[in-house]
Amino acid sequence: MGHVEDRWYKTLRHPGGQRERVKTELFGKGLRYRVRYIGPDGKERKKSFPDRAKREAEAFLVSTESDKLRGSYVDPKAGRITFAEYAENWLRTRSFDESTRESTEFRVRKHLLPFFGSEHLASIKPGHIREWDASMVGKLAPATRAVVFAHLRTILGAAVDDERIAKNPCSAKSVKPPRPVQRRVVPWRYDQVSAIRGGLAQRYRPMVDLGAGCGLRQGEILGLGVDDIDLDAGWVHVCRQVKLVRSRLVFGLPKNDRDRRIPLPDSVAQVLRQHVDDFAPVSLTLPWEDPTTDERVTVPLLFTTTRRGAINRRTFDDKSWRPAVVAAGITPTRATGMHALRHFYASSLLDAGESIKALASYLGHADPGFTLRVYTHLMPASEERTRQAIDRLFEPGSGGAGS
Repeated sequence: MGHVEDRWYKTLRHPGGQRERVKTELFGKGLRYRVRYIGPDGKERKKSFPDRAKREAEAFLVSTESDKLRGSYVDPKAGRITFAEYAENWLRTRSFDESTRESTEFRVRKHLLPFFGSEHLASIKPGHIREWDASMVGKLAPATRAVVFAHLRTILGAAVDDERIAKNPCSAKSVKPPRPVQRRVVPWRYDQVSAIRGGLAQRYRPMVDLGAGCGLRQGEILGLGVDDIDLDAGWVHVCRQVKLVRSRLVFGLPKNDRDRRIPLPDSVAQVLRQHVDDFAPVSLTLPWEDPTTDERVTVPLLFTTTRRGAINRRTFDDKSWRPAVVAAGITPTRATGMHALRHFYASSLLDAGESIKALASYLGHADPGFTLRVYTHLMPASEERTRQAIDRLFEPGSGGAGS
């Protein structure tokens, strides 16, 4: 059991049992009270408190002994590592795909290390989190702030798991996580999609059909092989994408690491048949996920550059997509990339009465709830359908309540 030691006084025992409290040679020097206790590893620990802080010292001892009994004790020395040291170790040992690792490293080093880097983990309190978040307002978009805050909470959560700190300051009630502004999706009209398609070179036009007619992401379209489409049975198998990792093109799994099958409409299948006739697939070999790895994958790609190479999305967006958007009379913004074709696809399916669950599966969303939050305002109003359904139920001879 631990105890609180008063370093400024000591008790002398005289013959006959009398006791006398006298000053020590440390009187008036340094911190007065020292808590001594045995840690779970059997080693002695100590923590000092100033004069007039005996209650705080006793409270610390009681709390420490209680934590030991509950198995939640954290060695105060464990939290002396700086945030920068721990964050770099977290980045090195965290399991990411390489493109996610690259973007996470960038956000942590640019937006977290300058503020928290020199702080010891144990010294980071909820107030520091609130101060950091306030300093980011106006500097980062709400969506980016939310992502960076999630990184911070995950790093400090890992520190709790590693018994570096006892609690995650990001989870305190006084800390309000930043929330991205949920903008309402406004799908393009068919004539706008058609105009953009017409503004692209012929070899790239079927990419619009796959985006608007099958809901594929841009990287998934760029990574689609001729063997991934079943033109007769009417299916598209999405099993990879082309992405940029450290400025190099690689093949990788689709977002959320989940492949999926999507119904292939006859109209899109006809376009793809003609495309294969006009532009023969080119077998290209790229690294898998990590550009430094020795693992290589060869795919007969449906879409390639005029030089028969894999398409770099940045080059395609600048040289082909953006000019086509402008030519269609649409002002280019962050919302007018190829991702807008997925919104067109989703709105078309919802308007036709498709379920949210099926739509989420086709879009490759891990959570149908996310699909619902993004597209719920596009679902056809149900009021009139409700009236008609009840009216039919109560019609004479319907077998319902009126019969």
